[in-house]
Amino acid sequence: MSDDRAVETYDAASKTTSLLSRTLLTWLELTVVGITGGAVGAAVGGPPAFIAYLLTTLVSVGILFHNVAALVDARIAAAHAPDASASGAD
Repeated sequence: MSDDRAVETYDAASKTTSLLSRTLLTWLELTVVGITGGAVGAAVGGPPAFIAYLLTTLVSVGILFHNVAALVDARIAAAHAPDASASGAD
């Protein structure tokens, strides 16, 4: 019985770690893209700066979608794992 609780605790800790690391990675990627886009926009100025702004926004949305999709995929994989059906908790 205590072994089952240890496994469930490890799974919960693993999910939290995955969420925190993915959140940190997303924040870092968005920071790098934002700073780079701002620097390019300031360097070129005028209408090309607006294009740089639009590209920076598009890349930022892509980063968010990619990282959320990775979290959803991990959650689905964990839900379909053989030991997940035995615990019955979600």
